[in-house]
Amino acid sequence: MTRICFLIPYFGRWPFWMPYFVESCRANPGIQWILYSDCGAIPACPENVEVRPTTFADYCAMVAKKLEIHFAPTSPYKLCDLKPAFGYLHAEDIQDFDFWGFSDIDLVYGQLREYFSESRLAKHHLFSTHERRVSGHLCLIRNDEKWNNLFRQVENWRDAFSNTAHEAFDEDAFTRLFIKRKNWPNVLRQYLDALNPLRRDAEFFEAYSTPYGRVPWINGKKEFPQTWFWRDGILSNDMDAQRTFPYFHFIGLKGLWPHLMAQTDIPSWDIGPAWKIDRNGFAPLNH
Repeated sequence: MTRICFLIPYFGRWPFWMPYFVESCRANPGIQWILYSDCGAIPACPENVEVRPTTFADYCAMVAKKLEIHFAPTSPYKLCDLKPAFGYLHAEDIQDFDFWGFSDIDLVYGQLREYFSESRLAKHHLFSTHERRVSGHLCLIRNDEKWNNLFRQVENWRDAFSNTAHEAFDEDAFTRLFIKRKNWPNVLRQYLDALNPLRRDAEFFEAYSTPYGRVPWINGKKEFPQTWFWRDGILSNDMDAQRTFPYFHFIGLKGLWPHLMAQTDIPSWDIGPAWKIDRNGFAPLNH
C-alpha cells in the first residue's frame, strides 16, 4: 500500500476540537501524522499520530538554516506559507513514505484511503482537493526530489518566505505553477492546462470539503449542508444523502463559535465514536 504522511507544525495551544481531529486520524490507521508542536502530549494518542516537541523559535531557526534565508516571523500563521516546502524541510522524517501532505487542523477526516485510492495515487504527483487552486488545508505531494523542491520554481520564493507577513504562498504563487488563468472559461483553461507538464502531472478536483466559501456546492448553488455527521470514521452531512466525504474543513463555522474558541482547556478527550458538527459546535450522536 502506498505510504502517506501528513506534516503539520502547530504552536500555541491545542484548540477545543483537537480530540475530534485526533479521533478522525485514529480512524485512518494506514496514514501517519507528524505534528511539530509546543502544545504538549495528546492523551491516549493513536499510534499513527506523533507529536514532535519543539518550540516556535527552534522551528523557525531550522527553517532559516535549511532554506538559507532570514526567517523570523512573529506569528505561527506565517508557517502556512511554507507548506509546499515541508517535503524538503522534513525530508528525513518522510524518507519511508511515498507521499507527504500538508493539512490544517480545523477539519476532521473521513475515510482518506477511499478517496486517495491506489489507482488514483498512481496517476499523478500532486493532489489538490480544489479545482482551481492548491488546497492549502489539505494537499498530497509525491515524495521525490523534484516535487519536494518544486517551490523553488516560484520566482522570488526566498522573499516570500522571508517576509514576516502571510502571503498565502501555497494557494497563490505556488498554484500559478500549475494554473495560470484560473478564472478563464473552462475550455480555455483546460487548453492551457494541457500545455503545462506540471499541470498534467497534478490532479485538481473539487472534493467539496469546504462549504460556506466561494465555491458553489455540489448542486451548483450557494446552498450548503447545515450539519455534518462522523460515525466510526465515515463522514456525511444532512444534504447529500448517502454521499461520503474525505474530510470536512469547518473554517466557515468557526466564526459562529466565539465562546468555544475562547476556551483555554479541552473539556474532554473522550468523545465517543459518533458526533455531529453544526453552528453550535460539536455534539455526541447515538451510535
